[in-house]
Amino acid sequence: MNYILSLFIDFLAKFDVPREVALVIFPIIPFCVVAAALILVVLILVLAERKVLALFTQRKGPNRVGIWGLLQTVADAIKLLCKENIEPNVTDGILFTLAPIIAFVPVLICWGIIPFSSEFDFMSISTSALLFVTIAFIPVIGTVLAGYASNNKYSLIGSIRSVAQVLSYELPIAFVLLSIAVLASSLNIKDIILSQISMFQVCGWYIFPCFLGFIIMFISSIAELNRCPFDLPEAESELVAGYNTEYSGMRFALFFLGEYAMMFASSAFIVALFFGGFLSPFGFYISEKIFSNNVIAQLFVYFEQAFWFFLKTFVVVFLIMWVRAVLPRLKSSDLLKFSWKFLLPLSIINFLFICIFKYFVLLGGIK
Repeated sequence: MNYILSLFIDFLAKFDVPREVALVIFPIIPFCVVAAALILVVLILVLAERKVLALFTQRKGPNRVGIWGLLQTVADAIKLLCKENIEPNVTDGILFTLAPIIAFVPVLICWGIIPFSSEFDFMSISTSALLFVTIAFIPVIGTVLAGYASNNKYSLIGSIRSVAQVLSYELPIAFVLLSIAVLASSLNIKDIILSQISMFQVCGWYIFPCFLGFIIMFISSIAELNRCPFDLPEAESELVAGYNTEYSGMRFALFFLGEYAMMFASSAFIVALFFGGFLSPFGFYISEKIFSNNVIAQLFVYFEQAFWFFLKTFVVVFLIMWVRAVLPRLKSSDLLKFSWKFLLPLSIINFLFICIFKYFVLLGGIK
């Protein structure tokens, strides 16, 4: 962000605004950008999923509000904003209100960790990949509090299922992340992306040496998101609506918003680890070929990088929606067995393979 910060300081200097004021104001801008992008992306994802599911199930999907139903999610958002926040008398009021906030706020931080281009990295630290995985685990605390505070047996069972599910699939994710760290020699997401630069273009992406790791990460991410076929915490055929049964209005909207925002963030994390993040698949940036002015070209390169990042992320999101459309829900026991008996051993095997690959292929073996 140093380049953008310097441009911001120079811009304010034209209006005689001191540098110190610019340094204080600047951190607010990334937060506003992330918050606005999050709301916009969630609206797009909700509409896209309805359209995708309608396509797979031979239905029309939303087609009444706006052209082709494009304003349907906006209408739904307004409806949720206007609805009353009903709270049963038997709930724990403080925890009941706090749960949706805990489930949503960490998602904002996860979005801030993802580098959408080489310059748009709001929280670039040496262990950002590890920090992302850690913070992505926090929303489950909100799920547990929601189930406990609701004083509803269906909500409580749903929250317990969520904890068991996340704990089971966190270990395979950890081993896959270790595999990527071995390949990139870093736990910084931006460094991981830049380490995938290759003279053979897309052949440098880690999806090729770590394809098994990608499959494990993809499946585990779906499980952590509580999406079909792993949507047991809110199985309507068994638990009414699971952990959010007693929620309405904006409290329910926060759970809903957090789920879709986290789906995008997890997909972006997968893109950063395996598909080169903001790197162009052509090995060069089109903006550099079009603009001769270096300053303008550099600015447009940043936006082009963000374009490639978002495009790849939406492809992964589409795959997640596709899985929901074609696979049935698993049993709770089968879900846990699948993680402990299959994914965890496979993730360990993948880690050992990557270590051997790094030593003998990338480092040349014993000298």
